Parts: sequence; C-alpha cells; structure tokens
Amino acid sequence: MPFTRTYDGDAPVRINKWLGQTGVCSRREAEELIADGLVSIDGAVVRDAGRKIEPGQTLTLNDTAQAALASGVTIVLHKPVGYVSGQPEPGKVPAVRLLKSANQVGDGETPARDASLPPIGRLDEDSRGLLLLSSDGVVAKAVIGPQSELDKEYVVVVEGAVTEAKLSRLRHGLSLNDKPLKPARVTQIAPQQLRFILTEGKYRQIRRMCELVALEVVDLHRIRIGPLLLSDLPEGRWRHLTDRERDALIAASTASA
Repeated sequence: MPFTRTYDGDAPVRINKWLGQTGVCSRREAEELIADGLVSIDGAVVRDAGRKIEPGQTLTLNDTAQAALASGVTIVLHKPVGYVSGQPEPGKVPAVRLLKSANQVGDGETPARDASLPPIGRLDEDSRGLLLLSSDGVVAKAVIGPQSELDKEYVVVVEGAVTEAKLSRLRHGLSLNDKPLKPARVTQIAPQQLRFILTEGKYRQIRRMCELVALEVVDLHRIRIGPLLLSDLPEGRWRHLTDRERDALIAASTASA
C-alpha cells in the first residue's frame, strides 16, 4: 500500500525539505525519489525537485519508493535541550552531532559523520527526551505514517494555576489553526507537572495547547513513543534500536491503524 501523508503546515514548503523534516527520508533521498518519478501530489507525479507542497495537499510515495526506504539503521537518542531534531538553521546544532562513540550505550556501529539519519517526528529545540533518527522507511511509516496512531507520552512542567477546568479543555475542546485537535489524555501528576499522551504531533502542539489555557511550559520531556520507552538512557546518550523494538513499533502501528 503506498505511503500517503497530507501536509498540515501553514505555508508552502519544498517537498524535499518537508520529507526531511518529518523523517520520511533525507532531502537527498527525496530528490532521488522525485527524479525517479516515485513521488506524486494529489495523484500527479512530481518531476521538479524544487516543487513545493501546498497546505492540504497529499503526497504519495509509491511501492517502489517504499522498498527503497525499507532498510537502514535506527538510533534511539535522549535529546537534550539546545539541539534541533532536523536540518538546522544557521547557528543551530543538529541532534545527529551527538552520535559519537563516546556517547553510545550498548553495542553496534557508530554511524558515519555524513550518514543520512533524519528524525522520525518532531522534538523542538527547547524540548528534551526520546528522539528516533532513522534511515529505515518502514520505521518512519510505523511512527509517523498517515495510518499510524502510535501515542507519544510527555512529562511537562508548567507555570500558572492548574485547574480541573483547564485540564478538561486540554483533554478535549482545543483547536490550532482553526482545526480541532484529537482528544488528548492529560493528567496532573504533581502540583505543576502534567502528563500528556497524544496521538498526533502538530508543530509545538503541547506548548501551544498550554498557552490557550494560560499555562507556560518550562520543561517538556518525551518519555515514550508507542511501545518504545526512553527508560534509563542518560540525557545526551544514544543506542541502536533492537530488532525486537523495531518489530514492536511496526506491530503496534498496524494494530492502531
């Protein structure tokens, strides 16, 4: 079944940049897929590497493209604050810079400095926690594909008065960019600490949700993606995803579809 995903951004963006940011593949891989005629938008094959996707348009990678992406390596990283997940703007440091042998936990080869390992999903510069970096298109589809509803769990420290009314709105009743959000599981686990469990990942979603109820996020820590736990992996360290964990992610994604 072809991989499809609808662009939910606010402004047009180059296809290769968007695919790189969302973790489906690297920019270079996206350009190669486009050149081979394996990418389409709203049913029309894209041939121009500079083509932009518009808000609301749907991109499709055909079966051949998926097969080309269905191999590779996946890294589990405990990203600290101050690192960006994907392609950095000038002056920003990408999380992939942390993939050094000195920071590794467990066995496995250290990725080459120029290895293509795009992030699988977003984790903002001022957020920390579980981040997947992968060249495995099957893992990307399992985590961020349009049929996946793998939930993600976050522990969030906020400033402001936490009330039951605000928690109720966070759970259901908020919209971003005039689009209703899916219901969220939000619980208070300490006076200024909340647990969020989401099945979607809009841009800076938790921070924007909290702003709508007069709460300010001062720390955001992702601790789980579907069945994959951050566990005791130290901040700034990384390890290889195991075969068992890969299988579990794919199985959980299929079960939730």
